[in-house]
Amino acid sequence: MDDSESRPLPLDAWHKGRGARMVPFAGYAMPIQYEGIIAEHKWTRESAGLFDVSHMGQLIVAGAEAEKGLESVLPADLAILKDGRLRYSLLLADDAGIIDDLMATRRGDHFYVVVNGATKEGDIAYLQERLPRGVVLDHMKEQALLALQGPKAVEALSRLVPGVEALGFMTGGAFQLAGTAAWISRSGYTGEDGFEISVPGARVADVAELLASQPEVKPIGLGARDSLRLEAGLPLYGHDLDTTTTPVEADLTFAISKRRRGEGGFAGWHRIARELEEGPLRRRVGLSVEGRQPVREGAMVVDGEGNEVGKVTSGGFSPILEAPIAMAYVPTASAEPGSSITLAQRGKLFQAKVVPMPFVAHRYHRKGAA
Repeated sequence: MDDSESRPLPLDAWHKGRGARMVPFAGYAMPIQYEGIIAEHKWTRESAGLFDVSHMGQLIVAGAEAEKGLESVLPADLAILKDGRLRYSLLLADDAGIIDDLMATRRGDHFYVVVNGATKEGDIAYLQERLPRGVVLDHMKEQALLALQGPKAVEALSRLVPGVEALGFMTGGAFQLAGTAAWISRSGYTGEDGFEISVPGARVADVAELLASQPEVKPIGLGARDSLRLEAGLPLYGHDLDTTTTPVEADLTFAISKRRRGEGGFAGWHRIARELEEGPLRRRVGLSVEGRQPVREGAMVVDGEGNEVGKVTSGGFSPILEAPIAMAYVPTASAEPGSSITLAQRGKLFQAKVVPMPFVAHRYHRKGAA
């Protein structure tokens, strides 16, 4: 697929005007880089990067049984979710396979749910099939979504939106930005402090221009977004997560709340309960790879006889650590930190060690934290 076969996002002309190299991603033409992936990666870690994530699906789930309906397919405890609070969760199939990972926010009388761009149509169809009658699902196609990430994101955004600095990590609220209504949450997928900003697509160019005019802010492409989330140890759907992986295998058990573990009542619960009790056969782990050459998605994890026993699902060179890192699924017996792992890529063997994730420490803004 080339750019001509990809749908343009509302900021298409804005990206091109700033020299972005566009590539097809999730059915859209998206900017992969502006001045270079490593430079953009480091700028985000040091200052503030502006990402266009308008390809993602923004949904409203409303109705008297919205909470109950969502709890039938998500392992989250939505009953205790306070107004304006976000929760990372997983859309699950009956066999506990992960259909998607998402963010769910309680906003007054409804839930605001953000799903991945490549899976949103399937997610919507699945939810429409599973949610109780009377629950309304609205795909907010006219909304755009931006992410402002980095240690100086709060400095830049609070200059334009006084009061936004009061938000804590995983909380959101309604604000005005560039003369338009904006839903802003203190969240993101880089491991840095930052915000996600939902605005009408018709006004997003004005918003992006205003944000990018701040001295701390530069536009950042998909390439650095991927290397940032890898350093942060965050899985990417379609690569590290899919319908053949369960939350326990993926090391995402934190997304299964205590009440739901005990009560169940959500898709895939029986398999998840068994894996929580007995342990899964494999686990997602972080790998520090020896040498300088990165291993990429698809490289094999092999045993002493050269038999494939696992797979690398994300890999690359860390600009901050200046070393190759990867995520892989390995047998549970080899998943403890310090375990030695052999990888095979294009006929060449690489040595790696299991290390804790994140590779680069998260710097989220948690209220009350030192």
